[in-house]
Amino acid sequence: MTLPRIASRAEWLAARKELWTKEKELTHMRDALNLKRRELPMVRIEKDYVFEGPAGKARLPDLFAGRRQLIIYHFMFHRDRGEGCPGCSYMADNIAYLAHLHARDTTLALVSRAPSSEIEPFKARMGWTLAWYSSFGGDFNYDFHATTDEAVAAVEYNFRDKATLEKLGQTYHVSGEQPGISVFLRDGGSVYHTYSTYGRGLDLLLTTNNWLDLTPFGRGEGWGGMPDVNGKGKFWVRYHDRYDE
Repeated sequence: MTLPRIASRAEWLAARKELWTKEKELTHMRDALNLKRRELPMVRIEKDYVFEGPAGKARLPDLFAGRRQLIIYHFMFHRDRGEGCPGCSYMADNIAYLAHLHARDTTLALVSRAPSSEIEPFKARMGWTLAWYSSFGGDFNYDFHATTDEAVAAVEYNFRDKATLEKLGQTYHVSGEQPGISVFLRDGGSVYHTYSTYGRGLDLLLTTNNWLDLTPFGRGEGWGGMPDVNGKGKFWVRYHDRYDE
């Protein structure tokens, strides 16, 4: 990797102030974007989705755990290996202490299209205590585009149809399990879908990446330390118990 050029303290300060101005502009843009996100309309959930968790059967309102807001991470699970996706596992490792979310009346849960009997051993191996539910056998993953299967429903991922995904060379999104987040609001006895994001919309959840973005070497993948957006670099993330291999 190329090292930054050596400069005097005065030169560094001038360059840092120039970058600081751009960072402030981005902060204001992000604040405005967050406001637009909160202003999105919401859609009432009419289906009776059924999940399975450690305590048995649960319906979507149960996943709120008594709170008004629910964030679901659609966690890709490789049933053939009995392991979660390395990228989704990396995300789960980055989740902060949940008391802070709970203090804001918000619950965070993982959902995978795999039986709980397959999820639980991997969860134990990773040492996670997160609420993790199975949507196996139901429509939830398909309805929220976390599983794409043309035999079940028209392909859509990241708000793009099959033809668009193929044109972009993103054929890996055309079938199988996909990562994403869906957000729900509970108002009285009704549940509403307020937001979903996929692909690089999930990047802000990876706090390790945000720390690395502050360093000269960045994330150490792709070009110039930037994210490997073209898939040409080496994906460096491993399960947290496999870095020594």
